[in-house]
Amino acid sequence: MKAFAITRAATNGSNIAYINEITLPVPQAQGHDLLVEIKAISVNPVDTKVRAGFSADTPRVLGWDAVGVVKAVGNEVTLFAPGDEVWYAGALGRPGSNSEFQLVDERIVALKPRSLDNASAAALPLTAITAWELLFDRLGVTRDGNEGDTLLIVGAAGGVGSILTQLASKLTKMTVIGTASRPASQQWVREAGAHHVIDHSKPLSEELARIGVKEVTHVASLNNTEAHYLSLIAALAPQGKLALIDDPQSLDVVPLKLKSISLHWEFMFTRSMFETRDMIAQHQLLSEVATLIDNQVIKTTLGEHYGAITAENLQKAHAQLETGRAVGKIVLEGF
Repeated sequence: MKAFAITRAATNGSNIAYINEITLPVPQAQGHDLLVEIKAISVNPVDTKVRAGFSADTPRVLGWDAVGVVKAVGNEVTLFAPGDEVWYAGALGRPGSNSEFQLVDERIVALKPRSLDNASAAALPLTAITAWELLFDRLGVTRDGNEGDTLLIVGAAGGVGSILTQLASKLTKMTVIGTASRPASQQWVREAGAHHVIDHSKPLSEELARIGVKEVTHVASLNNTEAHYLSLIAALAPQGKLALIDDPQSLDVVPLKLKSISLHWEFMFTRSMFETRDMIAQHQLLSEVATLIDNQVIKTTLGEHYGAITAENLQKAHAQLETGRAVGKIVLEGF
């Protein structure tokens, strides 16, 4: 089968140019695995991080978002059958979705939304899982609850922010404040359902004061946490909650003490990486997100369609993501 992998480490500068096409045997489904024929994918920051950190001798197939059709199932599979159209984000320790076929554990897979085409659906799995787990599992927000609370989403125009803004504004009673620094991205966040949009390139205290907000109860910091950290602590109410998904080099927890602020880290690969007892929760939440989409409660976060799944288009997507200025998700479709 055709696959796209990172084949060389970055010696001087970037190794984006070493995303290459390779040929691999079609894998065989066993146990809880589905063999999925890939139809569409999206590119996420995790792809760029894994690519940049690559130093192995064996090429690594990238890709952690997919929509496809089940072609075969392992002997322990109970949730799916050949012919099912599915979506998922996969597991970090296994070959990725940038290939014509992929093995994936059924417990982190769901039927794709019926109302979306493949490309529109491919934009969502990884970010939907991340946003859902961050909001409901890590921050402990309740469905249709948290009236009177305020959620500040830093980086609300990106992939995770785009779906988190929708989930928080549509499924809870919180006031949602999203940050974005450019007119186009600010409009994107408003259309996602944010009650207020502020500019994270300006002092957060001044921007919150501008919209009449003295403090927030919850923060979802999706990028540049180190740069905003002390400002976020200042903005949080006593006993507030701070969640993050990015990778600061270090984080001093001591400043959280006076306000009894709790710190929460969301990493959507944890359940699949450790095969946790509640691993099937990702199947369940992706099924719920599909229903919400089909009921027109939330919508795709597709930002740009880069065309077919080729080495050239994947290189272009990686380069765009590394600018930090992508709005919504970048998707590719077909081989």
